[in-house]
Amino acid sequence: MTGSRWVVVLGVSVGTGAAVACALARDPGLNVFGIHRGNHAEDAEDVRRQVEAAGRRCYLHVGEAGTAEATAACCDEVARVCGAGGVKMLLHSIANASVGRFLGRQPFEAWQYAKTFDSMAHSFVYWTQELLARDLLAPEARILGLTNPLTLTPLTGCGLIAAAKSALETYARYLAIELGPLGHRVNVLNFGAAETTAARVALDGLDPLRPIIEAATPAGRLVSLEEVARFVSVLAGDAGAWFNGAVIDFTGGEPFGYYDAAARQVVDR
Repeated sequence: MTGSRWVVVLGVSVGTGAAVACALARDPGLNVFGIHRGNHAEDAEDVRRQVEAAGRRCYLHVGEAGTAEATAACCDEVARVCGAGGVKMLLHSIANASVGRFLGRQPFEAWQYAKTFDSMAHSFVYWTQELLARDLLAPEARILGLTNPLTLTPLTGCGLIAAAKSALETYARYLAIELGPLGHRVNVLNFGAAETTAARVALDGLDPLRPIIEAATPAGRLVSLEEVARFVSVLAGDAGAWFNGAVIDFTGGEPFGYYDAAARQVVDR
């Protein structure tokens, strides 16, 4: 891979998207086409500075990326900037979910289902379709989504997030089958709780749950975004070429810690 190739990052200004963009600029040396909504403009500019300091180009596009219509509009700009066969990796890092309950006094409304699933699941397919149809994918391109342990370890208020992430994981498996003969790879990275704006919003503040998460994780701490980003660099390089259709466990054993804690409570009784 060379610096003429690009990574398209959906959700580049803060959190995982920002960390991964900077890491991929360093290794394997990809230019960055980053999309964000404009809510964290200063953070996005910091990403630009880090990417350019690594000797790579950084193009920031302010707009929505989580609907079919928005995807088509964004891909017009991707085609202009990256060119045919220019996209070596797509990182789907959109956080735009509703938190709440399915039942009770204020259950989720229809628009919240639509927004959450469009942003965090369906758009993974929309982007893949557009990049493929416009011949923007480089040979052996990598398409990567992000998920979390909520799909297997329920947490009150996060049911809609978990449902959308489950759909994302399923989409990745089917896209991997369909794109495999073309040489492209589609995966989802499952990592545990980390210091992100999305986590703080979804969990209504991370600090009250931090001791529980740390106790459940064998290493006794949260994963850092830098650790996640370095592993994405591996997936983007030659060493990651055989991953396909996988939900890659990068949780550090966090979910098993919850099961272990529950089992010990039963035994202690």
